[in-house]
Amino acid sequence: MRILITNDDGINAPGLQVLLEIATELAGPKGDVWTVAPAFEQSGVAHCISYTHPTMIAKMGARRFAAEGSPADCVLAGVHDVIEGGRPDLVLSGINRGNNSAENALYSGTLGGAMEAALQGIPAIALSQYLGPENYEIDTPFEAAAAFGVEVIQKILAATPDETQDYRLFYNVNFPPVRAANVKGTRVTAQGFRQGTSFSVVPHNAPTGRRFLWARGGNQQIPTAPGSDAAANLDGYISVTPMRADLTDHAMLDALKVLNT
Repeated sequence: MRILITNDDGINAPGLQVLLEIATELAGPKGDVWTVAPAFEQSGVAHCISYTHPTMIAKMGARRFAAEGSPADCVLAGVHDVIEGGRPDLVLSGINRGNNSAENALYSGTLGGAMEAALQGIPAIALSQYLGPENYEIDTPFEAAAAFGVEVIQKILAATPDETQDYRLFYNVNFPPVRAANVKGTRVTAQGFRQGTSFSVVPHNAPTGRRFLWARGGNQQIPTAPGSDAAANLDGYISVTPMRADLTDHAMLDALKVLNT
């Protein structure tokens, strides 16, 4: 198996090293793993691409490249320029430091990389490690992801049917904020929504007199509705959420037919 890995935390992020180990095991001795990751952190860039300026890319080692762009840029670079011998069979994005459950998924560069792979017709999985009081300050905060990553990915690939839809499936996997020994299992979930919290900005006046705004996330320990991602994560379960890039609210199409003229 040929696997392309990327992330949004940057080429030197510890989560990417954990993902490399997972991907190497999945690829097997006859496979190969290619890394194309942002040269600098790209958290929160979602599915943006560098459409109006070129992306510089540099080889950092064997099958290892850094690109001055977003995770989606990295996938484009890997698929159309970097990888030798054909397209990847699988794209893995992560492992993000922090969860991409609920509304976080809409901002996530980690998800953006997986989404671009799906748009390119390639199976893709985004992986993130939820952080909380139990695992935030341990030596290996990615412990749960490292312990269960291979197994979860193998089960997802085995359960995924052959694709015929234009907007292909990709998956959002979030490992719970617990030690590996305390992971209860896996749940297939819907994307949730954290009530009463959201992203906001914090103003700051620099010594020069200029005003700056820092983006700030909301409380990540608020559970979402039962059966959705963050609720499962905070209960100790790995969440697996199937997604597509089609943003249409299909349930509203019939209701809005009165607008047709």
